[in-house]
Amino acid sequence: MRKTNTLLSILTLLALGCAGPQKQSKPAPKPAAKAPAENGGKRTAATPAPKPKLTFAADIAERLAQFSPTDIDFDDKNVSAETRKVLVKLVQAARVIDQIFLDQVSSNNRTLRARLVAQKAPQPVLDYFDIMYGPWDRLKGDKPFIGTTAKPKGAGYYPIDISKAELEKWIATHPDDAKAFKGYFTLVRRDAATKALRALPYASAFKSRLAAAAKLLEQAAALTSHAGLKKYLSTRAKALLSNDYYESDIAWVELGPDSPIEVVIGPYEVYEDKLMGWKAAFEAYINLPDRVYSKRLQKLAKYNKGAEAALPLPRKYKTRRGTRSPIRVVVQVFTAGDTRAAVQTAAFNLPNDERVRAKVGSKKVLLKNISEAKFNKVLIPIAKRVVAEKLQRHLTFDAYFTDILLHEIAHGMGPGRITVNGKKTTVNRALKELYSRIEECKADIVGLVNGAYLIKRGALSKDLRVQLPAVYLAGVFRALRFGTEEAHARAVLLAFNYLAQAGAITRDKKSGRYTVHNGKFWRAVRKLARLLMMTQGKGDYDAAKKLLDKYGHASAELKASLSKLAGIPVDIRPRYTIERKMQGWK
Repeated sequence: MRKTNTLLSILTLLALGCAGPQKQSKPAPKPAAKAPAENGGKRTAATPAPKPKLTFAADIAERLAQFSPTDIDFDDKNVSAETRKVLVKLVQAARVIDQIFLDQVSSNNRTLRARLVAQKAPQPVLDYFDIMYGPWDRLKGDKPFIGTTAKPKGAGYYPIDISKAELEKWIATHPDDAKAFKGYFTLVRRDAATKALRALPYASAFKSRLAAAAKLLEQAAALTSHAGLKKYLSTRAKALLSNDYYESDIAWVELGPDSPIEVVIGPYEVYEDKLMGWKAAFEAYINLPDRVYSKRLQKLAKYNKGAEAALPLPRKYKTRRGTRSPIRVVVQVFTAGDTRAAVQTAAFNLPNDERVRAKVGSKKVLLKNISEAKFNKVLIPIAKRVVAEKLQRHLTFDAYFTDILLHEIAHGMGPGRITVNGKKTTVNRALKELYSRIEECKADIVGLVNGAYLIKRGALSKDLRVQLPAVYLAGVFRALRFGTEEAHARAVLLAFNYLAQAGAITRDKKSGRYTVHNGKFWRAVRKLARLLMMTQGKGDYDAAKKLLDKYGHASAELKASLSKLAGIPVDIRPRYTIERKMQGWK
């Protein structure tokens, strides 16, 4: 905030007061403020004070090196002229969405980056800012790497000075505000004069940018001849302006496997909201279908009903959902917003709206080229340093990709709509800011339970009985490098420590490497799955907190093992070749 110098004004008023009554005359204009360079290097009362130079972490180059630059390419030879035109519009819309997410992280982000450019900050600082979508390091618990300002737990969704207690108290005393305040698609703002809180719909808060994105989606819809894709793009354009995503979410789940593009644009995940876990972040995925691989994995969907019935959970806690469970394997061509921040998404299961899931189910989308890059550049190098040598041969890409699929399928299973103290709610609402951590842990562990079910029924290879635990173990160390406060990392810590205490995972003191004991592993996984789902089914916030407090921390031994991974990339840094290819498309 720029400070104003009032000394000159005070002296002037004193002088006028001493002089007694005078005739009213037109006040003399204030002298224009001059910078020191324009004033002989001297500072006057009218000279604006310079903004302090931004400081940044000294190890920025090392932090940047944690992300391996990776070309995310695709073969555009068989991409039709029509599809190319649609892709161009979608990439343009995604870029708009990217700016909205930057504002959701912090309303000061764009101003801060402009200051960095103005003071000619080193390029690595700008690059790391872009990777992190702001001045806070997502791999270090959101600690600032530019300046010293702490990141608000509620990011840009709430007043920066608000506490969880104040927000809950407001809702308790203003029950009519509860629905809007807890809504996925609203900001919470404080009136400057009255200090009262109010909800502001995304459609209003980001009106101009959403209008621009909606226009581009309408243009894309007009360009495609595919009826399903046209319907999704048109309904999603309307949703951006109306703040109602229900119809377009259904259209997305129902978008058939013959669509030339698998795209989703909108507000979805709540990880950025660490205050309450309510607010959805804008993101965009633009992908091309891998129909051969999709057809292969879609065969597993027919087992979902049986797998859900076999879960170690009382029937009353299971949520009835739509029977559709489409699985799409795709080649990613572009992303923006939340999904592009720091660690890249390898797969996703959307939508999160339980109303939509109850009606039509959810869609699982696996990003094959992203998964391959992570497997080769990150997972295998990690395993060679910390996983027992006898497990190395079981680390295959197919096993890794299957584990990702099982994780996403598990997101759509277990408790969803629940009743707490006689009131209907959802697991998300009941567990608040702890929801993401418990849900990610559940997806990991229930995914393994489902894997055992599918292996037993011959739907998956028996080799996966050994391969999945090996892949899971290597994945623990990959995820823990995301920062122990990140939702996936806390989820992994919870499960890893639980399994270690059960004797399912042990460390050899001589070699320092970890191994899995299969019998104990599969038994402990089933017990943990029940514990997690019961916590969700009861909407038990206190139980969730106790689980995380007990198991969600890294031991000194584990930290020592993680230190052995220095020099291995934490993740990839995507460079989308479509941005270059588009320039040559006609």
